[in-house]
Amino acid sequence: MVLVTRLWRLFVGLFAFGFGIALLVHADLGLGPWDVLHQGISERTGIPIGTVGIGVGALLLLLWIPLPVRIGFGTLANTVVIGLVIDGTLWLLPESAPLGVRLVEAPLGIVLVAIGSGFYIGAGLGAGPRDGLMTGLAARGVGSVRVVRTGIEVTVLVLGWLLGGTVGVATAVQAVTIGPLVQLFLDKLSLAPRSGRESVGKADPIPPRTEGVAPPR
Repeated sequence: MVLVTRLWRLFVGLFAFGFGIALLVHADLGLGPWDVLHQGISERTGIPIGTVGIGVGALLLLLWIPLPVRIGFGTLANTVVIGLVIDGTLWLLPESAPLGVRLVEAPLGIVLVAIGSGFYIGAGLGAGPRDGLMTGLAARGVGSVRVVRTGIEVTVLVLGWLLGGTVGVATAVQAVTIGPLVQLFLDKLSLAPRSGRESVGKADPIPPRTEGVAPPR
């Protein structure tokens, strides 16, 4: 029963996260660092942004091989489900929207990403591919989680912007608000850590705090 609860919370979180990202993409007012990169690659290749995210996530999992990070069921679900939700949502939405609608979509998207993070991380079924890379590098002594996370996300933000990804006011708003919002919803939505017998795929324990300026993925 506990496992069932964890699983539905995981998938509710991933759906909310993907839907929130799709709203931010549709608003066209700026994205978080990794999604700027995904959008930039999408602009250059014509591959849908969610599919790009799946591909990038899969490549990042290969970088986990020498790192002390375990892949959980939630890691694999995160890699695939968020991208599918993004592409599906953008397919259903109209190609463009009035500025008034977009001004609602952007903050709503940020809040949904935070809610999704609270559900997903709180399920405790494994870190996302991007978050695991950062914590793994920190564990190898590259730097603190905060330093590693900031370094990677500044790099992918600049690279994504150079490729044509959207950096705008919503990027700044998300950078300032997403950490506190994720912590707020994580505190409210997390399940208490369970024993190893109730985990799936050797998932990592639920982190007590979040760091950095972007939500875990």
